[in-house]
Amino acid sequence: MSIDSQLVPSSEAQERNWLPLVIAAAVVLIAAAVVVLVLEHDKGAAQVTPLTAVPDSYAISLPISRLAMSESANLAGGKVTYLDGHIANQGGRTVTGVTVQVLFRNYAHEVTQNETQSLKIIRMRDPYIDVAPLSATPLKPGSEQDFRLIFDTVSPDWDGAYPEVRVIHVEAK
Repeated sequence: MSIDSQLVPSSEAQERNWLPLVIAAAVVLIAAAVVVLVLEHDKGAAQVTPLTAVPDSYAISLPISRLAMSESANLAGGKVTYLDGHIANQGGRTVTGVTVQVLFRNYAHEVTQNETQSLKIIRMRDPYIDVAPLSATPLKPGSEQDFRLIFDTVSPDWDGAYPEVRVIHVEAK
């Protein structure tokens, strides 16, 4: 009976080719770095409107009232700050978008945080609050809606008072 030489293990130590593993690891690291850079770049791209910006001419027809603030913890252990309010359309046009400037101040009444956001309308409150862009449910003349603005961070110098909310841009039909 003959023994096939391919079935008998060789006594010689075989060298492992590490090159494919090293290349795969490098590709994964480069991809992760690109993802982190893109996400960090988007965070830094927050829109800031100058304090001297002129409010939209239709802003007078969109009074904001009933401001209320709340906070909650996020999954990363930080906190998220919410600014809820009410907006009414007292003009004659249907509003499909509102951009607001939110100014947080310190105890010396200096602006410590200047943030610009699109207004998000509250669509549902139970079992959780669901928001949508104003374009999903336009604000018709004479109608009113509750809204929510979300802040991932608020300046530690903020005095805790309600921020100033200014309508700086309106999209209407």
